[in-house]
Amino acid sequence: MYTVLIVDDVAAMAEQYAYDLRRLASVDARVASSGDEALQLVATENVDCMILDLEMPGKDGFAVLRALKERGADFPVIVYTGTGSFDRCVQAMRLGAYTFIDKADPVERVAREVETAIERRVLIAEVTSLRRYAAEDTALRGSSAPMQKLKDAIARVAPIPSPILIVGESGSGKELVARDIHRLSGRTKEPFIAVNCAALPEQLVESELFGHERGAFPGADERKLGLMELAAGGTLFLDSIAELSPKLQGKLLRALDQLSFYRVGGTQKVEVDVRILAATNRDLAACVNEGTFRDDLFYRVNTIAVELPALRDRAVDIPLLARRFLQQFGGANPPGLAPDAVDLLGRYPWPGNVRELKNVMERAVLLAKGPLIRASDLTLQIPSPDAVDRTAGPAISLAELERRHIESVLHETSWHQGRAAAALGISSKTLYRKIREYGFRRPGGVD
Repeated sequence: MYTVLIVDDVAAMAEQYAYDLRRLASVDARVASSGDEALQLVATENVDCMILDLEMPGKDGFAVLRALKERGADFPVIVYTGTGSFDRCVQAMRLGAYTFIDKADPVERVAREVETAIERRVLIAEVTSLRRYAAEDTALRGSSAPMQKLKDAIARVAPIPSPILIVGESGSGKELVARDIHRLSGRTKEPFIAVNCAALPEQLVESELFGHERGAFPGADERKLGLMELAAGGTLFLDSIAELSPKLQGKLLRALDQLSFYRVGGTQKVEVDVRILAATNRDLAACVNEGTFRDDLFYRVNTIAVELPALRDRAVDIPLLARRFLQQFGGANPPGLAPDAVDLLGRYPWPGNVRELKNVMERAVLLAKGPLIRASDLTLQIPSPDAVDRTAGPAISLAELERRHIESVLHETSWHQGRAAAALGISSKTLYRKIREYGFRRPGGVD
C-alpha cells in the first residue's frame, strides 16, 4: 500500500484529508504538523506522495520543497493553499512541486490527483529502471533483494574499464552476469568472447588465448588468432580462471598489465584494447594461500568483485524462474505449478542453483500428465536434516512459502491484481487481503 504524507499545521485539516484519502484512494495516510516534522518523517520512512500546505509558521512549504530538492527526494509533492494565490503555487512548482490544489477543492479531486501522481511516479521509476537495466534484455530473472542488489552492482561497475572478478557457485549464472556487464559497458557493439579455462586441454590453452604463428608447433599449418585478439575492442570472459596453470597465469598477467602479447611462435607484439572479466566458483584467496594461484594475478583480476547469490538465498525467485522455464519448454500451452510443487521447490537446497532448476523443470514438462506440474513430477529428493548443508539456512514455514509465492506472482504479472489472482487461483478480494497482510508494496513504492 502506498503512503501519503499530509503536512499542515492545522491538525483538523490534516486529519480530515488523511481520513478521506484512506477511504477514497486506498492509501496509508500519515500527518505531520510542521515542516520540520515532515522532513524528519521523510528521512526515516517511505513516502510515495506528499500533500503540502504552503502557509505554515516556521519552516513553510517553500522551505520544505527546497529541502526535499537538496535531498534528491523523488516522490511527487502536491501543494495546496487557502489564499487562492496562483503565483505562489507557480513558484512552488518551480521548486519541484508536481501540481497544486485549492483547499476548497472537493476531496474527490484531491484523491484523483494523489492517485495520478503516484501512478506517474511508479511509471517514471519503471522507465528509469528499464533504461538503466532492461529486464527483458537480461537472463538474470528475479525480484528478490539479493538479485536487485546484484543488478544494481552490475549497472554500477559495467562502465568501469577495470577487470572484474565474478564469484558464484556452479550454475548460479556467472556467464549471464558477464554478458550483462558487457551489454552495459559501452562495448556492446564489439565482440564478447567467452572461454571456459577448465574445458581446454592444458597444451592448447596458450594457443587458444594468444593465438599462434604458422609452424609454431606440429600441426600449426597456418596462423591462428587467439581469443584475446578476437575480442579486441570488446570483452574477454575467462570462466573458471582458477584452473589456469601457473605458466599461463604469468602470461595472462603480463598481457593484462601491458595490453599486449606475443602469439605462440611469434616475434611481433600484438597490442589489444580488451575488457577482461574473470569468473570462478572457488575461493581465489584460498588458492593463493595454497600456492595454486598467483597473488599478483589475483589482485589484478580482483580489482572489482561481483558476487552472485546462491539460488537458496533468493528462494522468492524460485517460482518465477520455474514458470519461466516451463514457458520455455512447455510449448504453446505450458503447464502451471501446483501448490505442492511450489512447496517442494522452496524446500529443496539447490546445490546446482539455476542450472539445476532449469534441468528439473525441463524433465518435469516431459513427465507431467496434466496441466499442472505437481510435486510428484519433480525429480527432487529433500535431504534429511542431518544431511542438509548448514549454509542452506533455516527451514521455511508454510506461511513464508505462501508469502514468497504470492509476491513472485505479483511481480510476474506487473502487479495486475486480476491476473495475479487468476494465476494464484484465489479471488481478487482474497489477494487484496493477502497484500495487506504481508505488507507488499508495488515496485517504485519502496526504497
